[in-house]
Amino acid sequence: MVSKTIKPLIGLAMMASLVTGCVSESQQIQSKEDHLAAAGFAVKAASTPKQQTMLNSLPQHRFIKRVKGDKVFYVYADTAVCDCLYVGDQAAYDHYQQYRQAKALADEQQMTAIEYQNAEWDWGGWGPWGPGWTAWNPAWGNWDPGMYPGW
Repeated sequence: MVSKTIKPLIGLAMMASLVTGCVSESQQIQSKEDHLAAAGFAVKAASTPKQQTMLNSLPQHRFIKRVKGDKVFYVYADTAVCDCLYVGDQAAYDHYQQYRQAKALADEQQMTAIEYQNAEWDWGGWGPWGPGWTAWNPAWGNWDPGMYPGW
């Protein structure tokens, strides 16, 4: 039998797998490419056999840094969804990276909020939480900093 404290965690894990399972790989790529366009990347469709051959030779769904003279460009190839090439300068790449960092922070904040919404969680089982409680600090890097024998 599954305990009451495990059931909510199992449910949360199942919901997360269902949500991520509903989004196909091409939808994930399309979402990323929408953000590339919004960040200032230009979209170039492969419209000739030579362009198609060149596009196929590039690593897919990864950034490639190209330097031409004193200019830096970033290239992102996609033969799966749009059969195109995204090309952006340093500013476009920086905008996209800022978006990714902001999204990662928002996702982390959402996950943190979800983790603490479990009404069955019993903080009392983790020890005293009164004034002066300093048994563990995340900066120490582990549960047992050696300050309390027997932990």
